[in-house]
Amino acid sequence: MKILFLHPNMPGQYKHLARIFGEDKNNQVVFLTKPKEGVEIPGVQKIEYTVKREVPKESHRYLIPLERGIFASQEVFRLCKKMKDEGFVPDVIVGHLGWGDGLFLKDIFPDTPILAFLEFFYNSNGSDIDFLTQDDDEEKNTYDDSARIRMKNAIHLFNMTYCDWGLCPTWFQQEQHPKDFHHKISVLHDGVDTTKFIPGTKKKLTLPNGVTLGPEDEVVTYVSRNFEPYRGFPQFMKAAEKILKERPNTHIIMVGQDGVSYGKEPKDGIPYRHKYMKELDIDTSRFHFLGYLAFEDLLKVMQISSAHIYLTVPFVLSWSMIESMSAGCLMLCSDTEPVTEVIEHNKNGLLVDFFKPEEIVKTVHEIFDHPTRMQHLRDAARETAIEKYDLEKLLPMHISLIKELAEGKMPPPTAKKIQELYKDKK
Repeated sequence: MKILFLHPNMPGQYKHLARIFGEDKNNQVVFLTKPKEGVEIPGVQKIEYTVKREVPKESHRYLIPLERGIFASQEVFRLCKKMKDEGFVPDVIVGHLGWGDGLFLKDIFPDTPILAFLEFFYNSNGSDIDFLTQDDDEEKNTYDDSARIRMKNAIHLFNMTYCDWGLCPTWFQQEQHPKDFHHKISVLHDGVDTTKFIPGTKKKLTLPNGVTLGPEDEVVTYVSRNFEPYRGFPQFMKAAEKILKERPNTHIIMVGQDGVSYGKEPKDGIPYRHKYMKELDIDTSRFHFLGYLAFEDLLKVMQISSAHIYLTVPFVLSWSMIESMSAGCLMLCSDTEPVTEVIEHNKNGLLVDFFKPEEIVKTVHEIFDHPTRMQHLRDAARETAIEKYDLEKLLPMHISLIKELAEGKMPPPTAKKIQELYKDKK
């Protein structure tokens, strides 16, 4: 079988899939991606594309994402044309197409089925866009914002129209897409390796400042790719200030970076972490910023965590939330979709109002004052991760979907099995 993977940041969602298909000598696997050193997968031919053109300054701002996608997809088209001329025509294409890099795949490979990762479809109301501004009249979305957001979806509409099948990790993400396309979108999470993200009752972590912490200590953890409002960072910081003042033995560990993955950049250009460190009275001797961590150290952070805080607007669910559950963390999460698709209050975690840091503080007190009483929540969180999001269980479904599409089976029979797996969470 000939398989073409496409993701601008290899491997993205396809680390395990590309490896498995690459291990089979009967397969020819090609991965198209933007230049990235140090990422190689045995049995997989990596082909890099470079976008040489920038969006002109005079372009209408509504069109910038689309134009950027067109420039990228032209480079992908040229490479695919070359591959086709040299005899490579994939049996199936698998890709995260949200950036527009694959807009012209059907033009070069019209008979090849495409399995698209459909991460998110933007809506100006009732979703992430207006969530943070619902209590702030000055920040309310304008008609101009609504028009911009509508055009932002141009790439996604193209992708849904020409893909043969689509995948969303959660029901919430699927439901953001227009209902006319739901019939060809399966809800299937990427999966978490629950054999690696495991609880560890005897682990210790020594921090850069020499402090050593273990499961017996009061440790609050917060993990996010970037510290930004979309992941409730302002609310977390306000809660952290009070927690440190009210609990003299508590340490707080933050894992992540100072960029912005989603939402608006800070108006003054100062990273959100720096902004709140200046505005709030934080005891820095017990407030530990660790930046980006390798897997082994990230796992130690999760294993010594007494309370793991995960906050998000109604948006894409972070892998780290499921990973933390698998590691047996006591989850303290925002009562927002898609979190509530996974966490049930007092069953496998605790839910708080996203906008109320005082609820976070109160719940942390309850956790630390009654630590053994909360063990069942940790156990249930891991059980949920194993039952619904285990990589070993979900990976075969991803593989089956790819094989069935390559064989021309529409709709792919595995889609029905997937629906049964997640039907109780819809």
